[in-house]
Amino acid sequence: MYSVTSLKAELNERGWRLTPQRETILQVFQNLPEGQHLSAEDLHNLLLEDGEAISLSTIYRNLKLMARMGILRELELAEGHKHYEINQPAPYHHHHLICVRCNKTIEFKNDTILKTGAKTAQKEGYHLLDCQLIIHAICPTCQRSLLPM
Repeated sequence: MYSVTSLKAELNERGWRLTPQRETILQVFQNLPEGQHLSAEDLHNLLLEDGEAISLSTIYRNLKLMARMGILRELELAEGHKHYEINQPAPYHHHHLICVRCNKTIEFKNDTILKTGAKTAQKEGYHLLDCQLIIHAICPTCQRSLLPM
């Protein structure tokens, strides 16, 4: 998992610097309970509650940057806007099964997906940052509500 030191080194390597805002955002994601995802707005509200005055536009820019760097995973969940979580290496790497009606999200592990992604990237000379499978489906509860009475 990324530390403040490794984030700083990677940012410096790319000609950027570790700002207090970037450090704060990384710390929030490192301390999130497993399975929790945040949108930019969720993160903004959480930071405001903690007395951190980081603008929403700064949050958006830094979330995009950290996702491009492979530190965060950008997720297209059912709510219609992007969510983020820390990008964890195997064996913590996981995928998502999402109900398109109620937005219930289940995380699941499948090493084959990650291995296939890594093998394909390596074969083509790419450096793998993330590999994710998102399955959109209808959960059993929502299926029951669709049945005629």
